[in-house]
Amino acid sequence: MGRKEGAVVITEQIVERLKSIMGSEKRILLEKADLVSYSYDGSFGAYIPEIILQPVSTEETAGIVKLANELKIPVYPRGRGTSLSGGPLPVHGGMVLDYSRWTQKLIIDPEDTVAIVSPGVITADIDREAQRHGLMYPPDPSSSHVSTIGGNLAENAGGPRGLKYGVTKDYVLGLEIVTPEGDIIRTGGRTVKNVTGYDLTKLIVGSEGTLGIITEAILRLIPRPQATQTMMVIFDDIIDAGKAISAVLTSGILPSKMEIMDQASIQAVEEFQPIGLPTDVDAIILIELDGHPIAIRDESEQVKQVCLEVGAREAIIARDEESAGNLWKARKLVSPAIVRKKPTKISEDATIPRSKIPEMFRRLQEIKAKYEIDLVVFGHAGDGNLHPNIITDKQDKEEMKRVEKAVEEIFTAAIELGGTLSGEHGIGTMKAPFMEMELGEAGLDMMKRMKKAWDPNNIMNPGKIFPETKGQRLVLVHD
Repeated sequence: MGRKEGAVVITEQIVERLKSIMGSEKRILLEKADLVSYSYDGSFGAYIPEIILQPVSTEETAGIVKLANELKIPVYPRGRGTSLSGGPLPVHGGMVLDYSRWTQKLIIDPEDTVAIVSPGVITADIDREAQRHGLMYPPDPSSSHVSTIGGNLAENAGGPRGLKYGVTKDYVLGLEIVTPEGDIIRTGGRTVKNVTGYDLTKLIVGSEGTLGIITEAILRLIPRPQATQTMMVIFDDIIDAGKAISAVLTSGILPSKMEIMDQASIQAVEEFQPIGLPTDVDAIILIELDGHPIAIRDESEQVKQVCLEVGAREAIIARDEESAGNLWKARKLVSPAIVRKKPTKISEDATIPRSKIPEMFRRLQEIKAKYEIDLVVFGHAGDGNLHPNIITDKQDKEEMKRVEKAVEEIFTAAIELGGTLSGEHGIGTMKAPFMEMELGEAGLDMMKRMKKAWDPNNIMNPGKIFPETKGQRLVLVHD
């Protein structure tokens, strides 16, 4: 646990000015226990902030940011801290702005098919409210029951339904933003079509809080499908599972979900909370189809046949909603199940073209053997968004050094296969050292110039996305 050198010290005078801006000291936290509580997220590493603020209005946010910009104090926006890439970590100290208490606005407009939301609203609650009107908010990250929409917007979160429905950015029509200089601007609006000038909405979504703070969002909703059908396809060879994914997606059928679990993740789930998954297999794929009940019954049989033709041992169609629910429960249990073996989990989401999935599986098996690590693979196979998870113990420095090298090779493999560093987790601190590998020097420089134009004093979530030194390397353990 630490803090970068040069962190600004929050004086009593600064605290008094913040009290004036917020009109209360109840949402200003300075106790050591509070500072420690906000020093980490769902990734790796911890950094102590100077102060925690809990804004609940745009005006409060603008006032805080204007003060921070004047005094050049780093500002770190934060939702529920579920980021897996270090997105909200206060690596330069400064202020953490906790938006989890700002939940007042969740409006569903069925006529315009939009939702208007405050940044602290829980993502799953948006879909739940939309369902009352026969609508759906498709993005469904695994953390949707605890993560905030503000955090999802900042990281451009995805989820299993991304295969058919896309990710967060595909459902954002408009935003209200506080800029790094404390100005309030609106981008986009309530219309599906909007080509007025630069698309600042898309620029902000996925910028990880480095260009501004989202204080309100207008989200597109779509009609909810009439029915769903789930199946489990069993494979004796994970390479064949990769081939099946491509075969299904070129068969003329587009599932809403295609999730893969390797043998290690299957066994971990069965040991953690037995559901009845087969443990003598190399991999399973969970497939969900949605649409008209008659259509998806026919499509299920077609998908089953396609999988059997490419080497599946068996394809089992769920009998009812309860059976389907158990299968998807198994997929959600992977993360808590795998950490029972060792306490430290490093979750990556390197993404490759679907055609390269079999090759990526082969490369991951080689990396696992080469570095003698516990590597578990699961994820959103339909869109190539795999989640290689390394299970380790950060107290074992020798193993952690091997893990660092393995992570580097995983990213290198993804990029060599035409993929990307991240499909949905974001860059944050974890992947910043590898940005030039994917973007090239000129591409990375262009992003830095955009950051400089928006945030000349570099107060907005500094230390994220961009490597802070030339040749910076991933370091998970310090000697």
